[in-house]
Amino acid sequence: MTTGYAGTVMSKGRTTDKQTEADEAYAVMRQSILGGGLMPGERLVETELAERLGLGRNAVRTSLARLEQDGLVERSPFRGARVRIISEAEAAEILEARSVLEGLAARHAAEYMTPEQVQELRGLLGQMEQQHQAGDLLATSELNSVLHRRIVELAALPMVAKLIDGLHAQNVRHQFRTVLAPGRAAQSLAEHRAIVDALATGDGELAEAAMRHHLAHVLRTLRSLQKNTTRS
Repeated sequence: MTTGYAGTVMSKGRTTDKQTEADEAYAVMRQSILGGGLMPGERLVETELAERLGLGRNAVRTSLARLEQDGLVERSPFRGARVRIISEAEAAEILEARSVLEGLAARHAAEYMTPEQVQELRGLLGQMEQQHQAGDLLATSELNSVLHRRIVELAALPMVAKLIDGLHAQNVRHQFRTVLAPGRAAQSLAEHRAIVDALATGDGELAEAAMRHHLAHVLRTLRSLQKNTTRS
């Protein structure tokens, strides 16, 4: 099975009644790309993947086609399939799109938020704070993703959720990179606290503004890192 984002390990899958072999291969390979089990630029050879997954080549081939549609895999003549490398410019564009869509999700979530759901989000914030204090930035980043995903779920906007999921999948590595920037993790915690506080008020406009403010700071950090890399 798979484990967290950065520690993903591919192993033989088990097909269930509700999950076809191709669906299982897709899920495992997608998570492995997101978690770093399959690295950007790495070649994806059907026979090797089939052996590692314990699945048929047809299932792997179908999964690669779906992952290509997701923007996580690219194919080229004579080179075959590889894990797609997302450029800094693309990552910035993705963050801008996420800002609009997740701001919309936050607005809708605020309108239907229950006290129990607010407590759930505060619980996630508490876990983030604990991991941050322990110096575990990877765990903090993973909980960050869980919090964002839960807010989107609470918005109950299926099409928006699908678009956000696709964008997040392509941007997850750059997201972790921004968390590593000096002082960024603490600032991010404060921004997430402001988002949850806004959601708790039931004020959709305030919640949207807080979400967009947060993602604008993520984008600013990413661009700053890009400039520093270019200079060096």
